[in-house]
Amino acid sequence: MASTEAAATQQQRGSRGGGKLYRGDLGMWSWVAHRITGVLTFFFLFVHVLDTALVRVSPEAYDKVIATYKEPFFVLFELGLVAAVLFHALNGIRVMLVDFWGKGPRFQRPMMWTVLVIWAALMIPGSYHLLAKAYSMLMGGM
Repeated sequence: MASTEAAATQQQRGSRGGGKLYRGDLGMWSWVAHRITGVLTFFFLFVHVLDTALVRVSPEAYDKVIATYKEPFFVLFELGLVAAVLFHALNGIRVMLVDFWGKGPRFQRPMMWTVLVIWAALMIPGSYHLLAKAYSMLMGGM
């Protein structure tokens, strides 16, 4: 009887113990990150369509907007866009493999770590290049 009560208490607290808050694991966080990067990419595309459409309305306003995008501060947005699109693409491939490959669910966790390693391997040199560009722009180059 006591073991049944202890098991019920443990089940109420969650599998990790210590409260009712679900802290998630790698799969849950990849799901959240996939949704966030998808929304951010959609937002970029929406803004891109709007500023491109501006060329038909007012070419001068379009030139001002494009000049604003060339400021060093916007390199950070460019870096964020690259990071979001790259993660979204790599994680999307992983999701397709999990859904359509018979052994996908069994290898879900190693595939997620592979996505993260590839993402980091591509983002580190990309970040260096973009931040070096911003630094050069701030110091009077380009």
